[in-house]
Amino acid sequence: MRSTLWAFAVTLCCFGSPAEAAGIQLLDADPALSGAIWYPCAAEPTVVALGRLSVPTVDRLEGAKDCPVTGAKLPLIIVSHGNSGYFALHLDIIEALANAGFIVAAINHPGNNTNDMSARGMSVWASRPAHMVRLLDFMLHEWKDRSAIDPARVGLFGFSLGGFTGLVLAGGRPDFRRFAPNCKQENKSTVCEELRAGEFPADPPHDARIKAAVIVDPAVSFSFTPENLAGIGIPLQVWRSELGGGGVNAAGVAYVTRSLPGKPDIHVVPAGHYAFLPPCTAELAAFRPQVCADPDGFDRAAFHREFNAAVVKFFHEQLVGGLR
Repeated sequence: MRSTLWAFAVTLCCFGSPAEAAGIQLLDADPALSGAIWYPCAAEPTVVALGRLSVPTVDRLEGAKDCPVTGAKLPLIIVSHGNSGYFALHLDIIEALANAGFIVAAINHPGNNTNDMSARGMSVWASRPAHMVRLLDFMLHEWKDRSAIDPARVGLFGFSLGGFTGLVLAGGRPDFRRFAPNCKQENKSTVCEELRAGEFPADPPHDARIKAAVIVDPAVSFSFTPENLAGIGIPLQVWRSELGGGGVNAAGVAYVTRSLPGKPDIHVVPAGHYAFLPPCTAELAAFRPQVCADPDGFDRAAFHREFNAAVVKFFHEQLVGGLR
C-alpha cells in the first residue's frame, strides 16, 4: 500500500492540487458552530490567531485568512473530533485535504470539547450527529462561499467518538441499552442512572447528503451490532488500532469493523488509539503525555504521511473520481 499511496501523493501534489496553501475562515458567530473552514486558496499563508476559540497548547493556525476560494464545484469534508477534542485536532489531515482541492469544515462539538465538557450521559453520544447535520446545513445553505461547494460530493472524517458519529450519520442505529451490563449497583455514572430510569434520548439522525466516510477507531462500539449497522450503504474507509486505549475498546472496534456491510476499506494499525492524532509537539507531550506515547518502533510521523495520503486518496476516488 505504501508505494501506491506515495505515488498518489506525489502526483496530487505536483499536478492535482489547485493551491499551494490552505485558506481559512474562522467560525465563531454561533456557539453551535465554533471552529473553522479550510479551502483551496492561492494566497500566501500567515499566522491566524484563534482568540476565544483557543485551547490549551493551541492558540494559532497557519493559513491565508479569509482569502478567496480557488475553484468551483469542490467536494466538502466535515470533521468530527473525539471526546474532549477540538476542531483542529486533525490539522494535518485537514490541511492535506484542503491542499488537495477539498473544502473542509470542523467544529467544536458543543458540550463535548476541550473547553466545554458540560454535556453528560447518553446525550453526549446522541447529540453529536445533530451537530454535524447543523454544520452541513450551514455549509450548504448559509456559508457565504457555499456556491463553491458541490452538494453532491460530501464526505465525513470522524475519529473516536467522531467515528461513532460518522457511523450513525451513515445509517447506523446505535442501541445504548447495550451498555447496561456495565451498570453494576455501585456504578452511579450519569449513563447508568439514565438507563435505570429508562431515560433514552431521541434516535440520532442520519444524513443522506454524506456520500463517503472515513471512520477512525470508533468509540461507543458496544452500541452496534451487524443488524443495526446494516443500513449503512455508503463507501467507508475504516482505521482501527490494535491496542485501543483512550476509552476505546480495541476488541469492540474490531467487532464493529467485521460487522460493517459491504466491502469497507479496512486498515489495522499496530499502535494505540492516540496514534491517529498528529505527531506531538514538546508542549503537547508535557500537557498530555498519554496522548503522545506510542509502542517501541512505531514512527507516528511516518505513519501519518501514509495515513494522510490514504485518506486523501479515498475521498478523491469516492467524491472526485480518482486521478485524472
